[in-house]
Amino acid sequence: MKNYRKESDFLGERNIFNDTYYGINAVRGNENFNINEERIDTLLIKTFAWTKKACLLANIECKSINSEISNALLDACEKIIGGDFDDQFIVNPIQGGGGTSFNMNFNEVIANIALEQLGLNKGAYHIISPLTHVNMSQSTNDVFPTSINLALIIKINLLLDILHGLKATLH
Repeated sequence: MKNYRKESDFLGERNIFNDTYYGINAVRGNENFNINEERIDTLLIKTFAWTKKACLLANIECKSINSEISNALLDACEKIIGGDFDDQFIVNPIQGGGGTSFNMNFNEVIANIALEQLGLNKGAYHIISPLTHVNMSQSTNDVFPTSINLALIIKINLLLDILHGLKATLH
């Protein structure tokens, strides 16, 4: 049995290891923006999952997605929020553009977790698509800044707590 799956895009085919949840877009993003050894902050991963989950809930409310797929996608978001898949976000944080490669990395991971949950093979994007289902009614230009802002608010509040402690110590 081969240890990879074939995925394709408009540039051609790539072999993607079966044990990974990211897909061809993440691999290409990693190749194109492999600037340093930095990894995406785990808090940003969590806030991105919150944002994706919120978008999914809106699509469910609008009856734009069927319940079997939406339930699997919601579960995938919860698993990511729990930190189970942090190592699957491979696109460098110093990337060109507005976060498109990271957004696609995220869409692929969510889709593949959901596919696996339904007993299907990763990469079966004709059933659960990173774009059609996971990224439904979204723009990277909205999702990425929203997630960054959420992460910054949390980090600023943590910093303020530390600064208040420092102030008390100095007094």
